[in-house]
Amino acid sequence: MSLLSFCSGKALALAAGISLFAASTSWAQDVTVWCWDQNFNGATMEEAAKRFKVKNPDFNMKVVIWDRSDLEQKLQAQFAAGVTDGLPDIVLIEDYSAQKFLLSYPKLFEPLGNHIDMSKFAKYKVDISSVDGTAYSLPFDSGVTGWFYRTDILADAGYSADDLKDLTWDQVFEIGEKVVEKTGHPLLSVRVDSAADTRYMMQSAGSWYFDAEGNAALKGNPAFEESVEIYSRLLKSKIAKNVSGWSEYTGAFVSGEAASAVSGVWMTATIKSNPEFAGKWGVAPVPRLNLEGSINASNTGGSSWYVLTSAPEKETAIRFLDEIWGGDVDFYQKILINQGAFGSLLKARSSPAFQASDDFFGGQPVWQNFSNWMEEIPGVNYGVFTYEVLNAIVAQSGDLTSGDKPIPEIVEAIDLQTKQLVQ
Repeated sequence: MSLLSFCSGKALALAAGISLFAASTSWAQDVTVWCWDQNFNGATMEEAAKRFKVKNPDFNMKVVIWDRSDLEQKLQAQFAAGVTDGLPDIVLIEDYSAQKFLLSYPKLFEPLGNHIDMSKFAKYKVDISSVDGTAYSLPFDSGVTGWFYRTDILADAGYSADDLKDLTWDQVFEIGEKVVEKTGHPLLSVRVDSAADTRYMMQSAGSWYFDAEGNAALKGNPAFEESVEIYSRLLKSKIAKNVSGWSEYTGAFVSGEAASAVSGVWMTATIKSNPEFAGKWGVAPVPRLNLEGSINASNTGGSSWYVLTSAPEKETAIRFLDEIWGGDVDFYQKILINQGAFGSLLKARSSPAFQASDDFFGGQPVWQNFSNWMEEIPGVNYGVFTYEVLNAIVAQSGDLTSGDKPIPEIVEAIDLQTKQLVQ
């Protein structure tokens, strides 16, 4: 770069009120990322940046950690105001919020399907962040769901791993009753202040709270009605321990007070945080609804990476995502081992880390099982108002727990509240 060019750039930067460092970031290919959870999302992104920098020495990355809700509020506030200054190149968005952002601000996210081969990723993850057939994200962590259970407690009740496959929820209740009778342990813990269980129940049947046009699909939806009924049965039944809050929920089964939990693959790290129970855990396929087409595979949670159209280093950001997140199998092995991050790149499933058995889970090939289930997950459109529906369900928790009101009346009340919230 000539001295004249440097001086011209410096003069323009100062005239605009921008520091010389900020004005020169594009020369150094500085990419900014916003995400949450330093030990999970942040750590995986920093590992990816380190790998990309080996062949691209001018590449630098700044990872900014937020609380997830604060990150979403910040994005919404700036998008609504039409202000892009200070926004990142790459941002992490939870899958349940994807459609809300994409439909509300359709021109602010780069269509990554135009640059990256999306057939390399689990189809259901691509569907989550697609609008009119165009994919907008680099799929990251899967929330493929499993039934984590204490093998010793289930064995005391007479059950083995083979007994926990291909089950409906009706069969789970039968098992739960015997577990309580034989061991005194409730089978599951269930949150009274969260209806998150209905999410993976519905997706196992390929259904959601809204139809393809974004209209509420609650009343008259067999998958929703059965999911609410099962949730109510859990709240009323002795096979489940009612809890409030995340800590009580995880504490109930991690400690062994409850014998199992249905949750996303990301729960593996939490379960392993109690090494005294190593070898006493197993994972079975998620139960399914009593509906034709429902399967023993589903999803709960998960997130993906997005590139903003206003990104100062948009081309570099896309190339970085494509080369590392879209192709580096060894990278996926490392973040699986170190952070428990279960990615969505299909070819990573054939790597040794994904096929290895896990002594903590009694020698089961846990990651391979989750990989197989991930490929089967039905794709659904999460729509714009998922959390509003969950709030409407929780508002009926008193009637769901007491059993005093018929399920159809509760569903009608949830449907009414949802329509009022989303108007």
